[in-house]
Amino acid sequence: MSVKSPGAGAKRVRLSPAERREQLIALGVRMLREKALHDISVGDIAEQAGISRGLLFHYFPTLQEFQLAVVRHANAEMLARTTPDHTLALPDMLRDAVCRYIDYVSDNRTSYLALLRGPASADPELAALVDATRGAVADRVLAEAPIALDDTELPLLRLAVRGWIAFVEETTLSWLRTAAITRAQLIDLLVDALPALARNPELTAALRG
Repeated sequence: MSVKSPGAGAKRVRLSPAERREQLIALGVRMLREKALHDISVGDIAEQAGISRGLLFHYFPTLQEFQLAVVRHANAEMLARTTPDHTLALPDMLRDAVCRYIDYVSDNRTSYLALLRGPASADPELAALVDATRGAVADRVLAEAPIALDDTELPLLRLAVRGWIAFVEETTLSWLRTAAITRAQLIDLLVDALPALARNPELTAALRG
């Protein structure tokens, strides 16, 4: 059986350095839907991009830099797919965002599981990117909360929201592995957990309509 040479699987297209870099990142993100980050082959990326393996390292000096770029892009994609819909009332906005989050991780379950619990989770730089994404989600929740930024309850609420995010991640990871309950039951559990954990009267009242 013959082995394809680098670039044999794709037509070589002349791109600017910025366009080529974005193409390589996009290919890596696409592969994340089926493979864990550390299982993505440099050879596969180069073949699909129609370039040599060596040229990939012209755009990304190390494999880790490529992996960081891919995870950064994937995190941005997740945040974009879960952007709050401000045409909805707050309770519906939360449910809608949670639904789209579940859809995203279901579409990317292999990479999601590997990034949070696989070898990649032990990488300090990758872990920092994941934590930054958690921070962005927490900021979104707090931005919608009916509480003043200088409120004395804000530090407690911020801590509770970060705890809710951890609960959402761990519960979703377990659900992906076992599917012991339905998707609808999972969403109800995650949505109901936020006011329960926050223990903030204004937020609880707003989330329960």
